[in-house]
Amino acid sequence: MKRYPQSQRNARVRRTRDVIALSRLALLLFCGLVLTCGFVFAAQRHFAAVQYGYKTESLRAERKKLTDDNQRLALEREKVSTPSRLEKAARKLGLQPATAGQIAPAAIHAQSIHSEEVNQDKTRSKENSGR
Repeated sequence: MKRYPQSQRNARVRRTRDVIALSRLALLLFCGLVLTCGFVFAAQRHFAAVQYGYKTESLRAERKKLTDDNQRLALEREKVSTPSRLEKAARKLGLQPATAGQIAPAAIHAQSIHSEEVNQDKTRSKENSGR
C-alpha cells in the first residue's frame, strides 16, 4: 500500500538520512544492551550466591549431624570399654587375671628385648662375614 500516488511530481524525492540521529540511536541501543547485560549478570551472580547459601546451610546441618553421631559413638565406645565390661568379656573367653609372676617390670622387659635384638644383630653379622 502506497501512501501517495506515483503521479505526483515530488514522488521521487527522498529524505536525507540524519546521521546524528542514527548515531544517537546506535549509542542508545548500545547503552541499553550494556545495562541489560549488567542486570542479567548481576541477577545470575545473585542466584548463584543464594544457591551457595542453601548448599552451605545443608552442609552445616550435615556436619552437625555427623558431629552428634561422632559424640554418640565415642560415648558408646567408652561405655563398652569400661574395665568391668572388659573383665566380663575376657572371662567369657576363658581368660584369667594375670598373676604376679607373669608381670615383669617395664625396665627389665625393655632391657631383655634390647639384649635379644643385639644378640640377633651379632649373629647376623657373623653369618654375613662368614659367607
